[in-house]
Amino acid sequence: MTGRRRTRSTFLPGLLTRHARNGVLSAGTAVACASLLAGCGVVPGTTGDVGDDTITVMTWAPQDTKATNKPGMPAFAQAYARWINASGGINGRKLNVLTCNDHNDSVDAAKCARRAAKENAVAVVGSYSQYADSFFPSLEGAGIPYIGGYGITNAEFTSPLSYPVNGGQPALLAGLGSALADCGPVALIRPDTIAGDQLPPLLDSGLKAGGHRASTDQRAAEDATEYDGQAERALGTTTRGAVDDGCVVPALGDRNSTFMDSFRRAREDYPEVRTATVLGSVDQTVIDATGGASGPYEGSYITGWYPVASDPRWDGMKRVIREQAFGDNRIDPADAGVQTTWIAYTVFRQIVESLGDGEVSADTVAEALDDGLKVSTGGLTPALRWQFQDKLAAVGFPRLVNANVTLQVVRDGRLVSARKGFVDTTKTLQDADVNYY
Repeated sequence: MTGRRRTRSTFLPGLLTRHARNGVLSAGTAVACASLLAGCGVVPGTTGDVGDDTITVMTWAPQDTKATNKPGMPAFAQAYARWINASGGINGRKLNVLTCNDHNDSVDAAKCARRAAKENAVAVVGSYSQYADSFFPSLEGAGIPYIGGYGITNAEFTSPLSYPVNGGQPALLAGLGSALADCGPVALIRPDTIAGDQLPPLLDSGLKAGGHRASTDQRAAEDATEYDGQAERALGTTTRGAVDDGCVVPALGDRNSTFMDSFRRAREDYPEVRTATVLGSVDQTVIDATGGASGPYEGSYITGWYPVASDPRWDGMKRVIREQAFGDNRIDPADAGVQTTWIAYTVFRQIVESLGDGEVSADTVAEALDDGLKVSTGGLTPALRWQFQDKLAAVGFPRLVNANVTLQVVRDGRLVSARKGFVDTTKTLQDADVNYY
């Protein structure tokens, strides 16, 4: 079961109509494609080298690095494949999951994408990488859709081959800013990286919506072993001359715990401040490790993309873990990366089911999505449907279709819902000054 893999131009995103995708190109576009893509031919669309009844996909994430690590994402993807194959596969087709470690490195991220193309993956599903500029060219050149990325880079909300399931950092920070509008001065501590550069205007969009002035932007090394100086500066900024309690917002991924160790030591010499952050930088495991109800996160607001981990809507994911990954300590059902991977594979399964007995290839998977397939995630997100130009195209996020977040709070050492239901950050993001990203 093979087919011609669609190759999309990275120079003309969104300009190819359905007729163009089906082969009716203008003369100019045809010439451009011919010159850029000479040598492309018919490739296996379904199987890689593992048999005609198998669908091959890839999941990648950084592991064993000094910065952010997400080993639970590829581990859960493999558990999901075992679970789905134990019940006969998807429409009778076995699922083959390739995994790749991008090592938080641009070169390795590109290698993962090239491997996905070489092994004829029909999609990259539920993955995490900071280096979209390195991996998207290879995916776009091979026509491979990127379904349910973690939402850490701007390109995930602009590439015509990206199908995000959440609102990424934009929605989390906009929602958090809105929740912190009653704070005194706000300090954001974030990585001194290209991805980190995107965070301040997003947080500030939420603060502005609540009538609050912009935050103080503090850059920090994302792989530091201590943040004593950063903690002192944040405390000074948020307490100096403040009438209301200031708010300190660390957004350092896996290094949040390191920052909070420094912050806990330093805060004794300063007036009371509040802390807040986004899910992915903090989860229940981190809260427990930092002292629970007596730790620095008690009372903190935390924005997430999905319902809290105790919500029964996660029972399906937990069943997969229980049946196929019990005892695998890489997989934490409260981890936002694992949750995103579950949702991404839920989407992918419905895509394949929609194709029935037809060809499953990178081309047909992307075309099903582009033609308006609407998928359900069991209430973990709104129903998802992708169009190239969506509500947030005007502010540079044409692929962002789910701007909902949940507001959570640490109460008695437990992460619980602070507000029922979802908060839609679409309007806040529409007013954000992020056009230049």
